[in-house]
Amino acid sequence: MTRILLTPTLLLIMNCSAICQINPSDSTAQVIAYWNKNEKQNYTVTSDKIRIQDGDTISKEFVRYDVDITVQDSTESGYIINWFYHDYYIETDDELVKKLFSLVEDMNIQIRTDELGTFEEVINWEEIRKYILKGTSMMKNEMKDVPRIDKIISQMEEVYSSPKAIEASAINEILQFYYFHGVQYKHWKEYSYDNKLANLYGGQPFDAKVTFWLDEINDVDNNAVYRMQQVVDSDQLTNETFNYLSNLAETMQAPGPVREEFPDMHNETWMASRIHGSGWVLYSIQTKEVIAENVMQIEECIIELNSR
Repeated sequence: MTRILLTPTLLLIMNCSAICQINPSDSTAQVIAYWNKNEKQNYTVTSDKIRIQDGDTISKEFVRYDVDITVQDSTESGYIINWFYHDYYIETDDELVKKLFSLVEDMNIQIRTDELGTFEEVINWEEIRKYILKGTSMMKNEMKDVPRIDKIISQMEEVYSSPKAIEASAINEILQFYYFHGVQYKHWKEYSYDNKLANLYGGQPFDAKVTFWLDEINDVDNNAVYRMQQVVDSDQLTNETFNYLSNLAETMQAPGPVREEFPDMHNETWMASRIHGSGWVLYSIQTKEVIAENVMQIEECIIELNSR
């Protein structure tokens, strides 16, 4: 007798065979959430950060973890979904970075989406803040002899200090997961809009141009590939960075940068997601490239549905 292993991907195909957001007749597709209460999927997320200077890699950080995504409630107006983070694996020479990642081990982030699966808000932000503060309090005592540790921890606590702060800096993989939900796309037609991005230097938000499109339709397997490109305004980014470094140099009573010699900065992001007709992401990759002077920083985040 032949035995069939029911992997999450196979279960999606079996349970959602009647669901189809793809219309081959007019080459359109729409990402809509068709999720049931208590439905659960497990994903592996990998994050890779590399800094390259003059062609040589000067630093590298690799993080891998699992996340259990559970639909806690399903109503006509939307979904409440829990993300549970666990089993972190970290490759870095920086022991402080390892400590910082340990703070989010076994953390739950509860979010709300609309009925299409579009992200709306983080619900349990106060619980998250208390969870982080408990960890940073212990970390202050353990690493009290590390230079500038109080400032580093304060920056970490600020990231989780409010719903707005969490959504701006702490849940990038969640925003990536739900990015394409809710919109109807026509094959190879480009859509665009102007975006505002948080300015981590504290000034006005940066302007960014976003373009997105439906790249591939697979009506046989009931999935499609969606892509996005985002380009931050180079002049704004360069000016804000120059002002920040100038103020920092003044505070430290050190020589500041020279405007005429300050190079232009570039910040671009690309994203591609293969999404099943049920609204579950099968695979997603986001790559961010930042160029400043002779240093290039590349950040890559991959979200992949587990088959185990």
